[in-house]
Amino acid sequence: QEQLVESGGGLVQAGGSLRLSCAASGRTFSNYNMGWFRQAPGKEREFVAAVTWSGGSTKYADFVKGRFAISRDNAKKTLYLQMSSLKPEDTANYYCAATGSYGCSRYACSGASNYDYWGLGTQVTVSS
Repeated sequence: QEQLVESGGGLVQAGGSLRLSCAASGRTFSNYNMGWFRQAPGKEREFVAAVTWSGGSTKYADFVKGRFAISRDNAKKTLYLQMSSLKPEDTANYYCAATGSYGCSRYACSGASNYDYWGLGTQVTVSS
């Protein structure tokens, strides 16, 4: 079982950058496909980005393409989300998630129902 802990959130001005991290405590992080999701107040949780266990496949929501980059370091058991050109509408609680689903091993998955383990989130606030 994986326990996931996000960090790196905070308050940033529009146009700024942040790097989120997600540290995993299990011994099999490298076996898991990973994703980032976010949820703003009053809105449903939405997919942001995902990466397969090997890093060979990534997927992004249209609204973050060209601005966000997902990566992972299996040796450090850590997932990252580099966010740049941040906008006020990026304000949300950001969650990382893990899935051992074989179906997500070749191509990164965007559906939240595919993910088995979730962190508690880190808040990102972008001021205008």
